[in-house]
Amino acid sequence: MLCILNKSLDPYFNQATEEYFLKNFDENVFMLWQNDNTIVVGKHQNTLAEINVEYVKGNDVSVVRRLTGGGAVYHDLGNLNYTFIMGYGEEGAKVDFKKYNQPIIDVLSQLGVEANFSGRNDILIDGQKFSGNAEHIHHQKQRVLHHGTLLYASEIQDISDALNVNPLKFEGKARKSVKSRVTNISNHLKEDIGVEKFGERVLKHITHLYPDAIPYEINAFDKAAIQKLADEKYSQWNWNYGYSPNYGFKNGVKTPGGFVEVHFNVEKGIITDLEIFGDFFVNKDLQPLIKGLIGKEHQKDKLLAALQDLKSSDYFNAISEEELVQAFF
Repeated sequence: MLCILNKSLDPYFNQATEEYFLKNFDENVFMLWQNDNTIVVGKHQNTLAEINVEYVKGNDVSVVRRLTGGGAVYHDLGNLNYTFIMGYGEEGAKVDFKKYNQPIIDVLSQLGVEANFSGRNDILIDGQKFSGNAEHIHHQKQRVLHHGTLLYASEIQDISDALNVNPLKFEGKARKSVKSRVTNISNHLKEDIGVEKFGERVLKHITHLYPDAIPYEINAFDKAAIQKLADEKYSQWNWNYGYSPNYGFKNGVKTPGGFVEVHFNVEKGIITDLEIFGDFFVNKDLQPLIKGLIGKEHQKDKLLAALQDLKSSDYFNAISEEELVQAFF
């Protein structure tokens, strides 16, 4: 087993690192890593339905989609992530969360903390969640990627704020993140050893469980390939937002020129139809403006640029492009 301490805090690089080792190595892998101020959404989720857009923008929070399913999670430097990449061979492909969660439960037991695996994909202390887990099966390579979060000393309020969004805005089949009561590991320790020391305890236990475990440094060749994957996939809007399932969106905003309500559908990140309602006044028929917005990405900067190009303020009385774009998010 290759044991990796990945010191990158770049979420796009880190997600690419998982895919790189999953698809290009045959050895089993264990990796510890962290992201700084990042929301990681599940592969099958509607990104915009999971995040607080204004909070994300105002607090420089990165957003990245991962390979695995499950719900959206918030990462900061008080959170530690762990990844197993293991071959499943003749035993067959199956999702087995407990197998990969048990080492974490064992480490906590050594530290005097009783934790237990929940019925779905979480690890709990006193009924409170500190670890969410997800898996991806790569059938061609016969390998399983399992990863989980470990809330050691995260800012719980930031987690709530970053993922807090009005669910009534969206109508779709994408699975919503499960809101659970959460806790930090450090709150339950007799002595706060710090997230780095806790990671060392986890790594030491893994090397005890797997006698063939050896350290592995991500080398220059690895880094170049991983960065290429990060640049071409994981940092791209098409993956992080455009990959979202089809959804319908409804929202309204109050502007100096009146109330504006928009209804539209999105397919593969692209607006496919649009209706605009409200008690506003117009200077000319809205249909050319509506037609000009259909086919645009449901992305704030792109829509604002489109409204400016179409001069939407010429259509609406006393509603600027900057005010109108708020209705679309």
